[in-house]
Amino acid sequence: MEQILPVMLLKGLILLPNQEVKIELSNNISKEITALAVKKFNRYILVITPKNQLEETPEVGDLPSVGVVGKIKSKIELPSGNIRITIRGVERISIADLKNNSENKDLLEALVTKIELPKFDEVEEKALIKKLIELTQNYLSLSTHTSNHFLSNIKTCDNLSILTDLICSFMPFSFTKKIAYVEEINAIYRAKSLLKDIKIEIEVLKLDQKIEHELENSLEASQKEFILKEKVKLIEEELGKDEKKISNNYSVKLEKLELPSLTKNKIISEIKKLDYTTDISPENAMIRNYLEWILNLPWHKCDEENKDLADIKAKLDESHYGLEEIKTRILEYVALKNNNEDIKSPIICLVGPPGTGKTSIAKNIAYALNRKFYKISVGGLNDSSELMGHRRTYMGSNPGKIIQGLRKCNSKNPVFLIDEIDKLTINAKDDPASSLLDILDKEQNSEFIDNYIEEPFDLSKVFFLLTANTTESIPEALKDRLEIINLSSYATYEKINIAKKYLIPKILEENKIPNKIISISDEILEYLITHYTKEAGVRELNRALEKIIRKLVVLDKFNERTKISRVKLKEYLGIPKYEYLENKKHDLVGKVNALGITSGGGMIIPVEACLYDGKGLFTITGMLGKVMEESTKVALSFIKAHQKEFGLKDFYFNIKDIHIHFLESSLKKDGPSAGVAITTSILSLILNKKVNNTIAFTGEISLNGDILKVGGIKEKIIGAYNNNITTIYIPASNEFDLEEIPSEIKAKLKIKLVKNYQEIYADLYS
Repeated sequence: MEQILPVMLLKGLILLPNQEVKIELSNNISKEITALAVKKFNRYILVITPKNQLEETPEVGDLPSVGVVGKIKSKIELPSGNIRITIRGVERISIADLKNNSENKDLLEALVTKIELPKFDEVEEKALIKKLIELTQNYLSLSTHTSNHFLSNIKTCDNLSILTDLICSFMPFSFTKKIAYVEEINAIYRAKSLLKDIKIEIEVLKLDQKIEHELENSLEASQKEFILKEKVKLIEEELGKDEKKISNNYSVKLEKLELPSLTKNKIISEIKKLDYTTDISPENAMIRNYLEWILNLPWHKCDEENKDLADIKAKLDESHYGLEEIKTRILEYVALKNNNEDIKSPIICLVGPPGTGKTSIAKNIAYALNRKFYKISVGGLNDSSELMGHRRTYMGSNPGKIIQGLRKCNSKNPVFLIDEIDKLTINAKDDPASSLLDILDKEQNSEFIDNYIEEPFDLSKVFFLLTANTTESIPEALKDRLEIINLSSYATYEKINIAKKYLIPKILEENKIPNKIISISDEILEYLITHYTKEAGVRELNRALEKIIRKLVVLDKFNERTKISRVKLKEYLGIPKYEYLENKKHDLVGKVNALGITSGGGMIIPVEACLYDGKGLFTITGMLGKVMEESTKVALSFIKAHQKEFGLKDFYFNIKDIHIHFLESSLKKDGPSAGVAITTSILSLILNKKVNNTIAFTGEISLNGDILKVGGIKEKIIGAYNNNITTIYIPASNEFDLEEIPSEIKAKLKIKLVKNYQEIYADLYS
């Protein structure tokens, strides 16, 4: 495919694909070309480097037939009148023709065509990639002026064409040689040439080091000593002895650390730079800040862990009721670690409604394991640099939260809590969730590289715990690295136990209040839970109990035991906030209870239907998603298709309008699991038969009336139990989910497993 692009001739500067360069433009032609590219060519420009750099105005015929398409990333007008632009190379492209611009004859345009790259043998390509990375690593190990950051970039590159361009842009090749690499379109040929040229550079480095070593040895001892003393004297006069003392302190710290040779050489280079900078230099502060960070990281410091399984279990049970799955998983990990010290920590994500103890159990796990604890809140985070650190080129830059946490804990094996992982913000500019992939991958995080530190740090001993209210908004690639453990809602009887054994004693202890100040029965606690709170967890319950105890303290009830009654609750907390279904008859035609699940746990969503004269219209309201809207249409079609079986042969849908409405309108609702409830609501309306208010339904319905499997059964059943539902209809295919339901709940609920809607119809209307 052919296209026209403006041409920029660069002398003495070469742009390769995937390379980024900054250029300061002073002549008017270059400025006009830049303006033309920005205005009419979506910032794209063809970059050509003339082979003859001495020629002031090269002829069109002398220009190469291959150029690099670049994209102008930024354009800054300088006070001097010059323009500074940043160009990133995109791809090589073939130059079919060059001609002057029709509007401005001084500007050059090119007719270019895309280069069809040859197909490579996969085995040969992989072999070349492996050999190139190996040779480049050898070169870097010999060079003292490079960091590991470039090596980490090429290690993750599996494209031979991109890899050759990255290495070519980095290596100190001659101008002529780099032009040859630009013009070579075959990546296999480029790779083979690179292997030869890198070997030559390695030999040059070795020879250079050998010559330098021989020159040093050739100096006489007295002459060498004199030169060194004079250098020391001049440096001390320029910087002062205090600065020399600081660099010596850094050198002493470095000697105590066992670090890889590349990392150690990098730090030595930074200490040498410090010796040659003044106190007032901004670079001095940047170097010292960097050295403070890198030398004070816990490279080899680990806290001694608690290995006593019985003690760990006792500490976990002491602070939290239930949560058996996460407690068991921690004990399994410790048992395996006692058997094998090198086992890697699991990456666990606790998923559950708010208030179910996700954050607090994470703190208690750290306490039980005798590890340091550090919390990172990522809810609303939209900048990956907060996790991965900022480049040192920016003033005031610092490492990311991961490295900051390690330094604050001063330990290599703390417990890290990454909170609210489902609320990470992903936008067009940044994707912090992708930054977590390296951090949370057990196979890669042993060589985690922070953008500020630029050297690999081992995160494999960190115990990562994450929390989320739902897994729906967690990216699949990230979710794949996590071990998901669900924390379900609490039933009413569980909340009563938590209040008696944990919440009330904790409130009294924190405020140093005598235990005898309050007496509250299970019956009153149940009334408090059902009429003053509406939640999956116990946060609202905890706040209500705190308020009651504060009232007692204000009334100076320290020396007497106050028995809490319903009257006292109303006095201290006001009138009840929530209506509670107490098996009262609120049965209405067309009104049915659907079981739903939100980020706050399971709940009852009443479905209402009404019928009136019309033209056969069907209206659905209640803040519904597309899937739920489709479920209502499926339910109506199923009823129409089976009119005779339901005794509706005399009912004419074309002269009646039906309106379906889902209560709790402030909540967004979606999913297919309300299909059974919708069908029941419509039939109740048309047949004019009431459905008992203590019955609830969940299940997806098909056009044939089959009831299909749905998710969240445990949360839905707990929600039904907490709302005093007595009978539940669920799909027969969800039978195995009932094994997760506590026996106390199953004993008080009548759970009916159904395969087809005809079973429900026979049960309710026959």
